[in-house]
Amino acid sequence: MALHNKLGKSGEETAIRYLALKGYLIRDINWRKGHYELDIVAVKDDTLVVAEVKTRRNADFQKPEDAVDMKKIRRIVSAANTYIRYYGLSMPVRFDIITLVGEADNFSIEHIEDAFYPPRFN
Repeated sequence: MALHNKLGKSGEETAIRYLALKGYLIRDINWRKGHYELDIVAVKDDTLVVAEVKTRRNADFQKPEDAVDMKKIRRIVSAANTYIRYYGLSMPVRFDIITLVGEADNFSIEHIEDAFYPPRFN
């Protein structure tokens, strides 16, 4: 496995542990349906939380959350819509970003709740 893939996997595992410790019920990790993927799907306080995880060794050139651009947001929202319809869910949805910067044994974690809202599709 490439070094950047190992870092990303370690970041996701750390994000999952972080959310679990904060009382989130983890429903799915790396959920896929067709060409859609969601990093983490969890529930907290009767709200479905879709969390996009971004891991970087450093933030010298770009903050990890800046990698979640409008194109990525549209894909996440479409994937979440597919997830909700697939499981027949009826609950509020929140979109979060979890950033991890550093090394696997020493990440700095930032959890951005309500990081974005679904854009209007025209």
